[in-house]
Amino acid sequence: MSNIQSTITELAHILHRGGIIDKKTMKTFTDEDLPELLVFTGEEIQQLRKREHLSQAVFAKYMNVSPEMIRSLEQGKRHAQGAILKLLNILNKNGISVLR
Repeated sequence: MSNIQSTITELAHILHRGGIIDKKTMKTFTDEDLPELLVFTGEEIQQLRKREHLSQAVFAKYMNVSPEMIRSLEQGKRHAQGAILKLLNILNKNGISVLR
């Protein structure tokens, strides 16, 4: 969590404890309900892909990225972030069948 987000979260808790904002309003300021995302190394991405018995090209189609992106991620030239990181976490937890 960033420094700014930590400060906002802390202030939201203080305001909630003081009765100034309700719990529903506090949740709009905090990301406590969001699951923690795992960060994957290139080797872990490759293991995830191989666990699902997929080629880089087919894995790329499921991820809606180019095979070159998958190759770069697996080689550690690029790092998963944003939607790709979220998809990797979903696949890691639930398997490729959730995207079929």
